[in-house]
Amino acid sequence: MPLESPAWYDAQYNNRARIPEHPAILQHWADASARALERPEWLFDLSYGEGPGEQLDILPAPRPNSPLFVYIHGGYWRALDKRDHAFIAPPLSDAGAEVVLLNYALCPAVSIEHIVLQLVRALEWVWRNARDLCCDRDRIVVGGHSAGGHLATMLLACDWPAVAPDLPADLVKSALSISGLYELEPLRHAPFLAPDLGLTEASALRLSPAAMPAPARGSLVTVVGGEESEEFHRQAALISQAWGPGVVTAAEVEAGRNHMNVLNELANPQSATHRRALALLGLGHGHGIP
Repeated sequence: MPLESPAWYDAQYNNRARIPEHPAILQHWADASARALERPEWLFDLSYGEGPGEQLDILPAPRPNSPLFVYIHGGYWRALDKRDHAFIAPPLSDAGAEVVLLNYALCPAVSIEHIVLQLVRALEWVWRNARDLCCDRDRIVVGGHSAGGHLATMLLACDWPAVAPDLPADLVKSALSISGLYELEPLRHAPFLAPDLGLTEASALRLSPAAMPAPARGSLVTVVGGEESEEFHRQAALISQAWGPGVVTAAEVEAGRNHMNVLNELANPQSATHRRALALLGLGHGHGIP
């Protein structure tokens, strides 16, 4: 990877600086999530572990034994909360999925590696408690935005039987990564971010999905906004090249969307991103995508 100037990395990855209208987008997320959280069926702050941030919220499906969409928020591993993106859940629930929103501890209090291991525990907890949650543990799809896309991709690549011998190798059937990060080395050179993440050359490589062998099972769909920086487009192309079409089965570009408002498409039943999510979940509404 050729080294650019620190200012160049900041310009590529500092999305709030790139998007002048980001306060309005954050307000839209807050308002839409507040409305979503008014649904009486939510289950809040179930603990999947004993550490800081190890809680999840669940919006149950309208019927039992439904597929499960596990969502991981972004914020460069150092910001935001599961409920900031609660607005993505009702459209997926209305289509027939159970939705889980995950929290995790944040950098710099913990490392990205710590966060990955937290979420491994979270998915194990979901799988083991699926019967009580009235969902189908054989149909788990993980999705996320930005850093959450990175984490969802890492969970697809996880060696689950190494976590516990009784876990299925394909515990995560597929992943939907929206504006995800698959090579972490560039983030070590972005001054606005690097001190909080504390990545070394070795840890950045170890935590980069594009540097890992392609998963033997499962599929990944990537989404990027048409107005995102060149680096986010390069990141999406990189994982497609690294893992190949047998794993990366689709790479969507949402025209006219930037790094932040591209997430809105997951909650838009008319969008390609929403239809991709439904297709991964095996719900009929998502079928027929070219």
